[in-house]
Amino acid sequence: MSRWQRVRTGAHLFLVGIRRRMVIGARAVLIDADGRVLLLRHTYMPGWHFPGDWMEPGETAAEAARREAEEETGFRVDGQMRLLGLYLHRSEATDRDHVAVYVAREFRMVKPFSANGEIAEIGWFPLSQPPEGVDPGTARRIAELASRTEDTQGLW
Repeated sequence: MSRWQRVRTGAHLFLVGIRRRMVIGARAVLIDADGRVLLLRHTYMPGWHFPGDWMEPGETAAEAARREAEEETGFRVDGQMRLLGLYLHRSEATDRDHVAVYVAREFRMVKPFSANGEIAEIGWFPLSQPPEGVDPGTARRIAELASRTEDTQGLW
């Protein structure tokens, strides 16, 4: 991580921590028919992550995961999303936030991805071979999904 990225990430997390006491976020794990997972890289923090962000007022976690997947990647979730789990998200700014992680297997591209000020790139990766530099929390969720048997994966 470059010095500039550390400064930007630290400032961003500090401001989020001041503005919000406890936040619930949502992430969307999109897995295609070939068993690949969609990940993205932000412009303001290092590593590969699932699409997602904080919930808006009046929005459910599942709605937030769907919205963020489409906004950040151009893929719209069409089918059911299943809750993988609710996880504590510790950062430099807070240790109170939680993230709801949802898995989706039915989705379609509704607009082509274009890098912007928030998302640098997206990519599809085999669950068994995540990219180098994947975020630690994302890596744990990928490992959790990859360790499931073929029968169990059908549920997700």
